Amino acid sequence: MKIPGFVRSLAAPALARLDHRIDARVAEALSRRTVSAQPVAADDSTRRKVYVPPIRDVMLNSDAPFMQFATCSASDFMHPEFARICESLNIRLRFLRKLWEYAYIVHHLERAGMLEAGSRGVVFGVGAEPLPAAFAARGCEIVATDAPPDIADVGGWREYRHTEAVDALTNGGICDPETLRERVSHRFVDMNEIPADLVGFDFAWSACCFEHLGSLQHGADFVVNSVERCLRPGGVAVHTTEYNLSSNDETLEVPNLSIYRRRDIDALIDRLRDRGHAVSELAIAPDSSYLDQYVDLRPYSGELHLKLELAGYTTTSVGLVIERGPRN
Repeated sequence: MKIPGFVRSLAAPALARLDHRIDARVAEALSRRTVSAQPVAADDSTRRKVYVPPIRDVMLNSDAPFMQFATCSASDFMHPEFARICESLNIRLRFLRKLWEYAYIVHHLERAGMLEAGSRGVVFGVGAEPLPAAFAARGCEIVATDAPPDIADVGGWREYRHTEAVDALTNGGICDPETLRERVSHRFVDMNEIPADLVGFDFAWSACCFEHLGSLQHGADFVVNSVERCLRPGGVAVHTTEYNLSSNDETLEVPNLSIYRRRDIDALIDRLRDRGHAVSELAIAPDSSYLDQYVDLRPYSGELHLKLELAGYTTTSVGLVIERGPRN
């Protein structure tokens, strides 16, 4: 029943108290539900209760906003542009944040005019990504780097599909093997000690890598170095990493994994801008869909994985777009 405006104005104080009690009850219930659900939320029978629509059935119009936020958002997956990018990468459409990271990198490099024939790019922590093959097919020259085997063994990189040769980057025919070997080279690189000869690139990127470099500081230093050591003036770097949605105070920082808080990313952006570089705004995506509100638990889902529980924190992916300035 709709309450007339004048009645609601007279009863406003009482209604406010009622709303507060309802909010408190809901918060309490959700808190109990979250705690009690943790042991069973990863069970397949529980997962099946979360309806995951076929993405093509919920596709937005092409004039809808796309990639307007710096964090993973369900709305991006529903945009025709996302489908185009996934098709170019030979990837099946799914609500997976790793696909969002790939699309984020492709979209922003395209917008910056970097993916043209003859452009030179370098990727860090390449793993088995489809991006080097896709960029080579467009005429780019790519240096694909991954951690040296000794670092991969100690740092846990092999869990992330560590690769040791160009032939591992064929990615299902995105680029024919001959063109791939002609335009893509592979080398081992310690991201904490970028070699002096990795210079003059038009663009650079990494997809959820720099959180594994030993500490929050190590990861931030890498981002700055990837811009100032590797890029020509005007070149563009696009990096994604883990983002802590639970807290701007507490987080995880251990040798194999650091989860970046808002304040860490803000500090990195300030540092880059102070050094003369242009950096995209840190716009955090709202939970505009119920799909954004689902937090995946181990063993992680292969169909709905935009947010996840990691070391007790709710995390997602965040991206940075950086254009190197004339200084440094």
